[in-house]
Amino acid sequence: MPVVLIRREEAADVPVIAGIHAAAFGGEVEKNLVTALRASSAWLPRLSLVAEDGGRVVGHVVCTRAHVAGRPALGLGPLGVVPAQQKSGVGSALMHAVLAAADALDEPVVVLLGHTDYYPRFGFRPAASFGIEPPDPAWGNHFQARPLSTYDSSVRGPFAYAQPFNEL
Repeated sequence: MPVVLIRREEAADVPVIAGIHAAAFGGEVEKNLVTALRASSAWLPRLSLVAEDGGRVVGHVVCTRAHVAGRPALGLGPLGVVPAQQKSGVGSALMHAVLAAADALDEPVVVLLGHTDYYPRFGFRPAASFGIEPPDPAWGNHFQARPLSTYDSSVRGPFAYAQPFNEL
């Protein structure tokens, strides 16, 4: 595993982050999503983190404001790592850091749409097990949630991502 430093995004990182997402996902969708999220009121600068390896930014993760039945929640994503460093622990380091940061900010729950083989290692479970309903029922168990320290089990109902997610 490379030795990486996880830190908050800085202004100089913005073009590098765009390149990371384009390379990691092989297209423009995630890159454009991050750009749109950054311009929205849902952007939470304290939850936009980068991974540095030898002074070079090699990964990025972000959580933005979302809601469960009108109550605050976080939507995680995208999480991107440069292809040469995927499966090296960089993504895991970013996940642990962003979840810890969200918990320290007293956020109640983090929700994402992702691989059922990857995210359970970080405490994610099908969101339905918490009574959190996906925007698209076809997402099934890929729609996952991770309660944090201030989670209240009465937070149940339909989940709404930040508006830019709806414009994909």
